[in-house]
Amino acid sequence: MNEAFEVRTVSPEETEALGRRLAALLPPGSVVALRGDLAAGKTCLVRGIAGRADRVAPVHSPTFTIVNEYPAEADGPSIVHVDLYRLTSIDEMADLGPEELFDPGDASRIVVVEWAERAEALLPALRVDIALEHAGHDRRRIAIRDHGVLPDGWPDALAAE
Repeated sequence: MNEAFEVRTVSPEETEALGRRLAALLPPGSVVALRGDLAAGKTCLVRGIAGRADRVAPVHSPTFTIVNEYPAEADGPSIVHVDLYRLTSIDEMADLGPEELFDPGDASRIVVVEWAERAEALLPALRVDIALEHAGHDRRRIAIRDHGVLPDGWPDALAAE
């Protein structure tokens, strides 16, 4: 629990591939909290988690709609993509129903939150925290910290190409 792992990617495609590997490890009901500056790769990672590369339904940062839901592929959970960039206070979260949105017991979906620091007090204790940083042109440094969600051996599974 609370285990950390760092990985570097050198392209948007590698960041998406990391998201796909992570998605394979996330149990239904997971909450993933993303942090990072603008253009740090958060949406690329979500695209990978959602299992899409703009083929079926494009994954875009839901900055103006705040929440997008991508239906389940096959028999898996849907992906709920939340972008809190526009929120100026935690009080604005009330309209989103954070108790239901961040309910780790809802096995029908996985919730991925961009700009998660804006709702820190509302996030469940059991979650995956991911910090993305620029590390040069198209390069990203991605720190992943598990808080009781991922299975044993998850760093090795994420490192596998």
